[in-house]
Amino acid sequence: MAQELGVLNALDVAKTQWYHFTAIIIAGMGFFTDAYDLFCIAVVSKLLGRIYYYTPGSARPGSLPPNVSAAVSGVALCGTLAGQLFFGWLGDKLGRKKVYGITLILMVLCSFGSGLSFGHSAKATMTTLCLFRFWLGFGIGGDYPLSATIMSEYANKKTRGAFIAAVFAMQGFGILAGGIVALIVAAAFNNRFSAPAYEVDAVGSTVPEADYVWRVVLMFGAIPAGLTYYWRMKMPETARYTALVAKNAKQAAVDMSRVLQVELEAEEEKLEKIVATSKNSFGLFSKEFLRRHGLHLLGTTSTWFLLDIAFYSQNLFQKDIFTAIGWLPPAKTMSALEECFRIAKAQTLIALCGTVPGYWFTVALIDIIGRFTIQLIGFIMMTIFMFAIAFPYNHWILKENRIGFLVMYSLTFFFANFGPNATTFIVPAEIFPARLRSTCHGISAAAGKAGAIVGAFGFLYAAQNPDASKTDPGYPPGFGVKNSLIALGCINFLGGLLTLLVPEPKGKSLEELTGENEAPEEDAAAAAQPGNRAGQV
Repeated sequence: MAQELGVLNALDVAKTQWYHFTAIIIAGMGFFTDAYDLFCIAVVSKLLGRIYYYTPGSARPGSLPPNVSAAVSGVALCGTLAGQLFFGWLGDKLGRKKVYGITLILMVLCSFGSGLSFGHSAKATMTTLCLFRFWLGFGIGGDYPLSATIMSEYANKKTRGAFIAAVFAMQGFGILAGGIVALIVAAAFNNRFSAPAYEVDAVGSTVPEADYVWRVVLMFGAIPAGLTYYWRMKMPETARYTALVAKNAKQAAVDMSRVLQVELEAEEEKLEKIVATSKNSFGLFSKEFLRRHGLHLLGTTSTWFLLDIAFYSQNLFQKDIFTAIGWLPPAKTMSALEECFRIAKAQTLIALCGTVPGYWFTVALIDIIGRFTIQLIGFIMMTIFMFAIAFPYNHWILKENRIGFLVMYSLTFFFANFGPNATTFIVPAEIFPARLRSTCHGISAAAGKAGAIVGAFGFLYAAQNPDASKTDPGYPPGFGVKNSLIALGCINFLGGLLTLLVPEPKGKSLEELTGENEAPEEDAAAAAQPGNRAGQV
C-alpha cells in the first residue's frame, strides 16, 4: 500500500462529510430536471392535442397525431442519447468540471425555450418545441456520465453506492415536483377560467388561456437546476481526474486538502511511476481494454438497454390503469384543464406508490447487499410481475380486479427502481479506468436510451389491438397489450441473465477495481501472487 497515492486513499477512507451531501444535491439537480421534463411532457401532450389538433364536429377532443406525439416525446430521448456519447467523451478529454457547467446551461436555456415555443400554425409550434426539446435532451444526456462520474470519484468506498444512488434518486423528486407544479397550475387556471366539458361545448372546453399552462409547467423545471449553477462552478475538479488523467498531483492534493480539510502531500514522483506503467495507458479501442473490460462494457450496455425497454414501455398501459380504476374518466366528459389536472394527479399517485420508494430502498441497501444482488433480484421480480400481469391479462381488466392490477403494476416499477434502473446507472461509474470512466458510462447510458426509444415507441405500436377497428386513432394493428407484456417479461429475464457479466464493486476503491493507483513495483509483486484477481476487474 505504500506505493499508492495518498490523496486517493484519503478520499476512500474519508468519513461522510457535508461536502458529500452538497455534491449529491449539485449533481442530482440535472436528474431532477430530467425526470421533471419526462414527467411533464406526458401531462401536457394531452393539452397540446386539444389546443392545436381540434377537429370541428369530432366526437372526441383533439389529440396529437401518432407521428407528432412520437416526435414531441422521442426527440428528447434522441437528444439525450447523443448528449451521453458526446459529453461522456468530452468529460474524459477536458475534465468533468469544465464540461459540467455547459450541460446545466443547456438544460436551463432549453427548458425556458420549450415553454416559449412559437409559430403561426400547429406544425410550426410543434417543430419549435421539438427543436428545443432535442437540445434539452442533449444537455440532460451529458449530465448522466458527468454526474455519476463526479459523485463516484468524490465518494468514499464504504458509501459510494449510496451516494451515487442518491444522485439518481433526485429523479423521484423531479417526478413529484412535476406532478405538483402541473396540479397547481392546472387547478389555478381551471379555477380562474372554468370551462364546460367537451361533450357540452366542444370549442368552449378549451379556453385560450390553456395555452399558457403547458408553457409555465415546462419552464418551471429549469429553476431548481439554474440555482445550482454557481455551486457547480465552485466544485473543484475531482482528484482522480486531476491526478490520474491530467497527471497533476500537486493540484489534486491542493483541491482535496481544501475539500477534506486535511493536509495532503502532492507525491509527484509516485504519480510519475504510476502513470508510467503501460497498463495504465491502454485506450478504449485497444486489445487490452477488450481483454480487461470488454465483457464488463457488454454487461453494462446490454442490461441498461433491456431495462429501459421495459421501464419506458410503462406508457403502454398507464392509460389503461388510469381509466380502469376510475382515476381518469373519458376525455369527452372533461374540459382541457380538468383533464390536465386529473392526469397529473394520477401520475403523481403512481409515482408515490411504486417509483419513488424504490429509489430510496436502493440508497439504503446498495452498500449492504451489493449492486449485483439488487440488479439480479430486480430483473427477476420484474419478470415475475410482468408475467403475472400478462398471462391472466383478461382477468385483471375486469372491474372487480382493478385494484389488484394497480398493485401488480406498482410492484413491477418498485423493483425496477429498487433494482436495475438504479444499478445500471451506478456500476459503469465504478468499474472503468479514470481516463475512460465518463466515456464508458456515456456509452452504457446511450445504450439505455436506445432501449428507451424502443420501449416508448416500438412497443407503443406493438401493443395496439390486432383488430384494426379497435386501435388508437392513427395507429396500425399490433400484437395487443397481453402479447407485448409477455415479450417485456422475456426481455426482463434476459436482462437478469446478462447481469452475470457485471462485476460487484461493493466495498472496493475505484483503483482496486481498475489497478490504477499502483506503482510498477507493486504491480509486479501483485501479479506474481497466484490467484490474484484484483487486476482482472
